[in-house]
Amino acid sequence: MFFKRFYDDSLAQASYMIGCQRTGEALVVDPNRDVAQYIDAARAEKLRITQVTETHIHADFVSGARELAAQTGAQLLLSGEGCADWQYAYAADADARLLHDGDAFTIGNIRIDVLHTPGHTPEHISFLVTDAPASDAPGGGHTGDFMSVDAVQRPDLLERAAGHANTMEAGARALFRSLARFRALPDYVQIWPGHGAGSACGKALGAVASSTVGYQKLSNWALATMTEDEFVHSVLEGQPEPPSYFAQMKSINKTGPASIGDDAGRFPQPSRLAPALLEDILARGEVVVDVRAAASFAHGHLSGTLNIPLDRSFVTWAGWLLPYDRDVWLIAPDDDRATQAVRALAMIGLDRVAGYFSTDVLEGRELSRVPQANASEVAAMLERGAAQVIDVRGRTEYDARHLPGVANIPVGLLRDRVTELSTERPIVVQCQAGARSSIAASVLLAHGVRRVINLDGGIEAWQRAGLPVTEAA
Repeated sequence: MFFKRFYDDSLAQASYMIGCQRTGEALVVDPNRDVAQYIDAARAEKLRITQVTETHIHADFVSGARELAAQTGAQLLLSGEGCADWQYAYAADADARLLHDGDAFTIGNIRIDVLHTPGHTPEHISFLVTDAPASDAPGGGHTGDFMSVDAVQRPDLLERAAGHANTMEAGARALFRSLARFRALPDYVQIWPGHGAGSACGKALGAVASSTVGYQKLSNWALATMTEDEFVHSVLEGQPEPPSYFAQMKSINKTGPASIGDDAGRFPQPSRLAPALLEDILARGEVVVDVRAAASFAHGHLSGTLNIPLDRSFVTWAGWLLPYDRDVWLIAPDDDRATQAVRALAMIGLDRVAGYFSTDVLEGRELSRVPQANASEVAAMLERGAAQVIDVRGRTEYDARHLPGVANIPVGLLRDRVTELSTERPIVVQCQAGARSSIAASVLLAHGVRRVINLDGGIEAWQRAGLPVTEAA
């Protein structure tokens, strides 16, 4: 049996290829939109992708299942479980086979058994993999967004992200029952989850790539002995705010993602635009994203541009802050960085990148700056009443510990709440260590707030300076 894990750091997302080397057939589980990587891997191993499947309708990235099946001529296998609201609307058009609990299919000598494991979503399924020539018992399971290493995925997204009221408690109770079923598997069965640490699909997800049912019984809090009510309380408590783009992902993946790649499944290359075009674009109030590091943006940037550094968090903040119904222009150091940004945006369905400008466009222009203040300077401003501080971390982080008397507006919500802020005094933005507040500063500046200061080092620097904080009781 051939087995390969693909991992996308920006999405904290795992997908898998399983192949039968005797017959040359291969299955891909939970592919993302970068379908070329699977095509290339199969070719390198002299395998044919004959089947493509996924565990559920994803909320955090655009699925590549439909496009990969179309590119390779593979059979598309989709969940037929769940309520009517969570069925794949494009399944018939894609000639997909619908899978149900207890179904099985094969890839050469490899048997795949289907388990309905609702909780994260109603239609969620998992796959048990048996390498028949080696054993008649399953060796591992693709758990998707049902169970991760040392944690479980969140059951509240239908309510908090997709707007289906009164569903998160029901989801938590379904998840409890699904876990009981998985706990009954042999201890040696491996667990291959769909996400790792950093994913917004759950809290405190483990960073280890895989585990076993037996070890998870020892280390995973969700498999500990507890009542259903205790589990429901624990799994719902302290979940972070789901990114606003999750609702868009659910819709795209339910109705059917568009194909954007070429015949080899590769993303389009962005066009490098002439600097003279930028002035008119900014004058029209268009969305221009500067992908440089926060320090570079703070040192000098074009007024009206938004800063989302092209790092591991780029996808998350782009999903929170960028519109799906408008064109987006980029400012990037070079072709490679612009191409990386286009790929990252496409992974969450932000396909309207109209082109990019090299950072050479900044030369010879009047640039704006983001003033930085250290903790002692901000404390002195607060004591004099000379500034207001906005904590842009998540609500759970704020509730645990925050600067005395400051307001909380998470950076992802800031764009829609700018009008709530008084501009009579400078606004100091603050987060944990300074990364999110740098983005928040650019959001405020891009929306016309002129006096914005970044607390350098965030609450960590504040505490290192020995300044007081308000902590949860």
